[in-house]
Amino acid sequence: MQLTLDRATHRLRQFYELTKPRVVSLIVFCAVIGMFLAGPTDGLPPMAIVLDAAIGIFLVAGAAAAINCLIEQRIDAVMARTRARPLPRGEVSVAQTLVFAGVIGGIGLAILYRYVNPLTMWLTLATFVGYAVIYTVLLKPATPQNIVIGGASGAMPPILGWAAVAGDLSSPYPYLLFLIIFAWTPPHFWALALYRTEEYATAGIPMLPVTHGAKFTRLHLLLYTVLLFACTLLPFIAGMSGPLYLAAALVLGVVFLIYATRIYIEYSDRLARQTFRYSILYLALLFAALLFDHYLRF
Repeated sequence: MQLTLDRATHRLRQFYELTKPRVVSLIVFCAVIGMFLAGPTDGLPPMAIVLDAAIGIFLVAGAAAAINCLIEQRIDAVMARTRARPLPRGEVSVAQTLVFAGVIGGIGLAILYRYVNPLTMWLTLATFVGYAVIYTVLLKPATPQNIVIGGASGAMPPILGWAAVAGDLSSPYPYLLFLIIFAWTPPHFWALALYRTEEYATAGIPMLPVTHGAKFTRLHLLLYTVLLFACTLLPFIAGMSGPLYLAAALVLGVVFLIYATRIYIEYSDRLARQTFRYSILYLALLFAALLFDHYLRF
């Protein structure tokens, strides 16, 4: 009995790993922030919608991640950071992955359509196609601008969250959130690509440092970080947020700029790793600041 239970638990863990839970958790977090920002400043959005939308987006994002793992299993097998995933290890099959992605993706879309609204469902489906098909199949193996163009699908979570609560996208504010994540994506991924350049080259992926070299990538990482810094000021300029958010954006942005400048001037793999890790913390804290400012405006 215990052996059977252990095997079942191990199998569930394998399928859970296919959903890239750390990535998906950040996606859901940004979507939930979008939901709260779309709600009133003197109260909470309908919590049933927040919960249903979070579950639906999590399931569809997990399905997209599983399809990504399926398409890239050959690439994952030759890269140190991904070779331990279930598909390269042969612990789940192609058919099992397809069924798993289809089931959880279908359930997620059904939840969004039935318990949230059709707009959120269609936007989430479009995001799924953008990531699993347009980015993974078409852009990533074809162009060094894969991260820049494909960043559009990764920037959708706050728009999905806003649509879930507001029911429309007539406000300009969700597009500001989209723009922030869109500008954040290149420096975030290029920091990773810089210290993984040899692995991407071996896998045949035309990431920017592979096709244009490290110095070119370091310059563009810095330029996009400057662009990101400017974009993070837009919510304050547009009246979406107040001084609390502005202070957080300035402090977090200056730290990111210091990392990006150091990478350009005195590059090391250790510094690139630190920058990549900070970029994740940066986005989480920035969106948390938006949430606190929304309710604690002074």
